[in-house]
Amino acid sequence: MPESSIVVRPEPAGTPSRRLQAAGLGHATAVFEQLAATVPLPPAPRPIVVADYGAATGYNSLLPIGAAIAAFRRRTRPDHAVLVTHTDLPDNDFTALFRTLADDPDSYTRKDAASFPSAIGRSFYAQILPSQSVNLAWTSWATMWLRRPAAELPEFDDHVHVEHSDDAAARQEYARRAAQDWQDFLAFRGRELAPGGKLLVLTAAVDAQGRSGYRPVLDAIVAVLDELVGEGFVSRDEVTRMTIPVLARSEKELRAPFAPAGRFEALTIERLDVFDAEDRFWDRYLLDGDAGALGAQWSAFTSAAVFPALAAALAGGAAGDPRAAEFVQRLEAGVAARLASSPQQVQIPLALVVLAKRVA
Repeated sequence: MPESSIVVRPEPAGTPSRRLQAAGLGHATAVFEQLAATVPLPPAPRPIVVADYGAATGYNSLLPIGAAIAAFRRRTRPDHAVLVTHTDLPDNDFTALFRTLADDPDSYTRKDAASFPSAIGRSFYAQILPSQSVNLAWTSWATMWLRRPAAELPEFDDHVHVEHSDDAAARQEYARRAAQDWQDFLAFRGRELAPGGKLLVLTAAVDAQGRSGYRPVLDAIVAVLDELVGEGFVSRDEVTRMTIPVLARSEKELRAPFAPAGRFEALTIERLDVFDAEDRFWDRYLLDGDAGALGAQWSAFTSAAVFPALAAALAGGAAGDPRAAEFVQRLEAGVAARLASSPQQVQIPLALVVLAKRVA
């Protein structure tokens, strides 16, 4: 599973995955625009460098980067080049990314002639860009994905998501790995940001009550998997291996690398907000009362986001097992039916973190 945003396949605008991922995006975009209005900029002809870490198909990046470029233009001349570098793992669909940049009406490339997109296929758990080269950076829905695939993570047999498991040892190991991933991500961004540069991180969070959210959806997945075991379609061993390799972080965990001095790799936390984003599918349900649509929308979103990771645990893998396509179809239909039978609002805790590089 990629370290990118949870859109894992190209989709037309307005589909369930995109509408849900927009949750929290407006708030983060407004903050990103404010950062662009104040961050130090290099003099022309040196380009302004913007990095997008975990770009996937580029959808989550369009509005924030467009807003940042508009803010730059209020400070610079219109031909001052802006180099935007989108990064993701080598197996990301970069064709879909460049199609989004070329065709989507919200794309910054359609609005600013002096903006130049590029892409790098490399993990953000290593250095991607030259040291001290990035003026402003963005990442959304990416740092919650653990570096290691599910097959390399501890197994637990009572839930597909470790934060809802009763296996204390598994929870502890996931937390340890997530802490190391966060520290490594920060360390390399600290090298890449220019003095005075800033990075906005939008990611899954644990709220003050210790809740990571999504409980109705995750419980529906577990129930449908149990049904598929009972029908003999998948084995109990296969389901035990099915893990969603993501972890939300609490405010304490997000701040941990910066303790006790408040600095890490020349970075400081300038802002940290933990908040519940709106469940747009639920908002729609309150208007139309269509429980079937509510279930279908959440199920389609979840299918795009995490079902490939679950299918990877089948005996033949997601690509080689002859049951893989039917597995995803049956899981999606079953989750949709369960959520429709008991409509509930889904909690979506998010964290917005603004990191600033010390001015030399």
